[in-house]
Amino acid sequence: MFSIGDFARSGRVSVRMLRHYDAIGLLRPAFVDPSTGYRTYRPEQLARLNRVVALKDLGFTLDQVASLVDDDIEVDRLRALLRSRQAELREQIAADTARLSRVEARLHIIEREDAMSHDQIHIETVPAVRVAELTAPVGGFEPQFITPVLGPLFDRLMGRLTEAGVACIAAPIAYYEDAADGEGLIAHAAAPIAEDVAPTGVVITRLPEITAASIIHEGPMDGVLPTIQTLGRWIADHGYRSQGYNREVYHAYGEGMPEPWRTELQEPVTVAG
Repeated sequence: MFSIGDFARSGRVSVRMLRHYDAIGLLRPAFVDPSTGYRTYRPEQLARLNRVVALKDLGFTLDQVASLVDDDIEVDRLRALLRSRQAELREQIAADTARLSRVEARLHIIEREDAMSHDQIHIETVPAVRVAELTAPVGGFEPQFITPVLGPLFDRLMGRLTEAGVACIAAPIAYYEDAADGEGLIAHAAAPIAEDVAPTGVVITRLPEITAASIIHEGPMDGVLPTIQTLGRWIADHGYRSQGYNREVYHAYGEGMPEPWRTELQEPVTVAG
């Protein structure tokens, strides 16, 4: 027999917790001395304690735990419950991590409000360009939605062009459009190619000439939102109206460079009427 202290140590729980489980009828001692009130437990009661702790850690209420252990839950069912709860927790952690990333990005914008110079913004005519492209849906226009999709999309695009022996003749381009169902966006990973090539496994299209307000974003695209909002304010303040999502032209990108990222944002505009 175990004293309550020994049973607590063996089960890696507190004595206070065992007393609580006794009080609510979840795990009764094998024997309680009527004169001293000392509780003692049998070694085989560790099996019930292990199930109680496992189910409680899975998020079940103590009433639910009592029902499950009273039904003498089998190890296979407990393992299935564990796997299900693990999946739920991973989803919750992913959602919380994404939420924290969004808050951090917005806080970064707030900290940099009015700090970026407008001197580098200018209006330019961007000529039409023939591109090979691949597309994929993304959940939103914030970097945490786009980066995990666009990076692999460009990898596949460049891989297919390499297999076809086709060169990307200018800086790669990303551009966006609203999804047909109104939920999220469609991201386009595009590579400018020569007029006389037609690689398979990709879509060939021509991006039209546009009049664009242009700004250079220095650094990784995870921090692009302040630059986007600076460009948007400049457009509104200088008598223009946006005509859609900006294009991203990747002039410098990747590891091993003094500055890994240098991206031109080209937002199509028209004179405000």
